[in-house]
Amino acid sequence: MGNETPEDKGHAALDSAWETALAQLDEAAELMGLAPGVHEILRAPKRSLSVSVPFRLDDGSTKVCQGYRVHHNVTRGPAKGGIRYHQSVDLDEVKALAMWMTWKSAIAGIPFGGAKGGVAVDPKVLSRGELERMTRRYASEILPLIGPERDIPAPDMNTNEEIMAWIMDTYSINQGYSVPGVVTGKPVAIGGSKGRGGATSRGVMYMIFSTLKALGKGIDEVSVAIQGYGKVGGFAAQLLHDAGCRVVAVSDVEGGLYRERGLDPEAINRHKREAGAVAGFPGAEPISNSDLLEVDCDVLVPAAIEGVITVKNADKVKAEIVCEAANGPVTFEADKILGERGIFVVPDILANAGGVTVSYFEWVQDIQAYFWSEEEVNDRLRQIMERSFHEVYSLASEKELTMRQAAHWIGVGRVAEAHLTRGLFP
Repeated sequence: MGNETPEDKGHAALDSAWETALAQLDEAAELMGLAPGVHEILRAPKRSLSVSVPFRLDDGSTKVCQGYRVHHNVTRGPAKGGIRYHQSVDLDEVKALAMWMTWKSAIAGIPFGGAKGGVAVDPKVLSRGELERMTRRYASEILPLIGPERDIPAPDMNTNEEIMAWIMDTYSINQGYSVPGVVTGKPVAIGGSKGRGGATSRGVMYMIFSTLKALGKGIDEVSVAIQGYGKVGGFAAQLLHDAGCRVVAVSDVEGGLYRERGLDPEAINRHKREAGAVAGFPGAEPISNSDLLEVDCDVLVPAAIEGVITVKNADKVKAEIVCEAANGPVTFEADKILGERGIFVVPDILANAGGVTVSYFEWVQDIQAYFWSEEEVNDRLRQIMERSFHEVYSLASEKELTMRQAAHWIGVGRVAEAHLTRGLFP
């Protein structure tokens, strides 16, 4: 019996993020007793667009990439979701991310539906001019879907506020006037919100603090390991360190670092700016990305890509708490293993909702042409994240569910209620 694999215990592996998203929805539907018709509606994206993205390279030749934009659901409001540039982007991944955005917005009580987009490209091999031409062509191809009352893109993996500015400009030129509300996560100079850049990281911090409070732990007693030292993971490390947590391990795509007595994110940031990676930072033990997931710590924060905790390594995770800063970092079957082991998992659709929450704030400010201070943004973010955590935690405790099951129950339930309230046309 001691040699059983996770698969032997009935955890059949799922191959993709889309299969994981569907399995999570199906489980929630069964737990809730969701009406079969509504369940079927929610299993299928409302619309999926695949586009060819030809653009000119600096040498005059033409490159063609595949792009996508998916609206999973728009019953509660305009579609909302990021755009990612990565060579592995495909339609199934984008569909899964769009579905998770639907639940994420609903859990936070934000009047958005779920969307996602992406281009299958490695942006690191493109010059700035090539990146701009590709972005503007992609924006032109998805113009029929986007708009401040239809679908509002935002930054995601390998995209940033400059790319959002190019998309806003492309859309505005086609409209004949400036439309700042068509994207969020853009520069403050053209209608962006203060506090948006670090919103996902700050939301993760608020979620960890809420979890620690619920479990009766002090902030300064906690050790944290963070996989993914990019926009989200890097700033989360700084925030948690400044708050008194001991950040014992961090990593990026090139590898990672471990030091039991703690790392200084500011020093690591300086090293990364000079060396291009966290690897090689002096005074720390080098570790791999996979090793980081198995570090002995109190809180593990997967902040990189989906599917990093699987049936192959779920039984090796030593953290007491896993807070999903990335989308889908734990597979469906691995989540079951973590639950069986008593590990407290804060799911992505709850943990990383800080980004969409402040995107909502930005959209509201653009529509009103009235902007808030950073203190107002951060305080309103904290209120929403804390309220969302307590709603999910209370339901999980009441019905003896995992946090993921409870989060889906609330998110799916709110979208289902909107469908039943609006009715089916015709």
